[in-house]
Amino acid sequence: MANNSNDIRYVGVKENLAYGFANAGQVFGYNMVAGGYLSLFFTKVFGIPPEAVATMIIVLGIWDTINDPLMGALIDRTRTRYGKLRPYLLFVPLPLAITTVLLFSGPLILQDVKSTAIKIVYMYLSYIIWELFYTIGDVPFWGMSTAISPSPSDRTRAISSARFISGIVGGLSLTLIPLLMDASEHNIISLSLPQVFFLLSVIAATFGMGLFSLAGFFTKERVVQSVKEPSVLEGFRLLANNKPLLLIVCSSVIGSLGGLAGVFQSYYYAEVVNLSSLVLIINLPGTIFGWATYLLIPKLKKRFDNRQIVFLNTFVRVITAVIVFVIGMNHCTDIRFIIPLLLVRNLIYSFFDTVNMVIPTEMIGDTVDYMEWKTGQRNEGVSFSVLTFVGKLTGSISTSVATALLPIIGLSYVDVGGVQTAVKGEHTDVLIWAMFTLVPSVLGILSAIPYIWYDLTGEKLNGIRSDMADRRAEKSKSVSGGENNA
Repeated sequence: MANNSNDIRYVGVKENLAYGFANAGQVFGYNMVAGGYLSLFFTKVFGIPPEAVATMIIVLGIWDTINDPLMGALIDRTRTRYGKLRPYLLFVPLPLAITTVLLFSGPLILQDVKSTAIKIVYMYLSYIIWELFYTIGDVPFWGMSTAISPSPSDRTRAISSARFISGIVGGLSLTLIPLLMDASEHNIISLSLPQVFFLLSVIAATFGMGLFSLAGFFTKERVVQSVKEPSVLEGFRLLANNKPLLLIVCSSVIGSLGGLAGVFQSYYYAEVVNLSSLVLIINLPGTIFGWATYLLIPKLKKRFDNRQIVFLNTFVRVITAVIVFVIGMNHCTDIRFIIPLLLVRNLIYSFFDTVNMVIPTEMIGDTVDYMEWKTGQRNEGVSFSVLTFVGKLTGSISTSVATALLPIIGLSYVDVGGVQTAVKGEHTDVLIWAMFTLVPSVLGILSAIPYIWYDLTGEKLNGIRSDMADRRAEKSKSVSGGENNA
């Protein structure tokens, strides 16, 4: 019987920090694209009609369902002396930096162009190119969370490190965006909104991608890969037979409209209370408490398995959302009333938001082990491409739907002296409040349904891990025999 790899620590503090700061760099730029800020940028800053933005986002979201798994299959076929994931992490930071700047340069490059059609073409091209390079980096980065060690504890630490540090350092962009938007719109600084987003993109390209490059230089792949390179079709066949992973995917797609909250949060602060930076005050206590939550995750996992944590998260959010909406619906424009209400809500949410940053990624890692146990083949590339494309698909669905709803709820923009100015209907403020606080969480409860059939927990999961520890020990002798492999 081989030593149980669950009891061995392979990943040191320095490597965990490198992985964490790399994620922080990646997230710094991604926060500008995720959720409401992408929609806000294209409609309010670039002046593109909401219908065109909504169409573009959903079309490219659907493309991701093909693009990301193809990238994952390519990664699974890669065999180099550096591993199958690291070569991509070494290559991608520079082109991703360049395309990030190009994506947010449109309003400046086309500032004298009046044609909406030309703006739409630029939006499509710049976003497609950015999306391509983001995928090339994102899939192997999260695949590394499983390949970095055969130990579940190591993986939890690596994922927690990535999420924790990215929440602090990568989250700086979420601080700078509303602050600079308010400073621009209230003439505190002499930068227009197009210049603000361009400046942020340059910071993301230099500071962010500099950090992201740490993943390629300072992390190692320790889980031995098979010598055989699986075909693309074989990779997809493994994916189709991975029932636990498909249930996770199904849950994420069903719950995609839960992402409406993030989109309408941006519009709520920008157009209902007219103070984008207020989000920083309201989110700060919850953010600090959320950081502390990372220390509680090991204790939480001792009492509940991952599936139980998912159920607990879903139902607490729904109950909280209903209470907050009802209390605040008649006072949604009064910041004196809203601030304490949302402070309490965010404190409750922060605990589960933090847990939700770790558990799903860890569960996908479990499904990779499960398929290796069944078939002898590891498919981090295809499996974690599911994590990335589902994240982008659900984000695309929620952003597209939210943007398409803007005219329906009575929010539009008109050009007044070269500045995009909001026009609202009689009930627009209350409807934005509902889409921000209530509707996403109520719809999100449907996402818990697939987990009724998810059984990769308890004794079954422990048995698989123990069996795989023995197999990997034997495989390491025949494949590489190195100390860093297991």
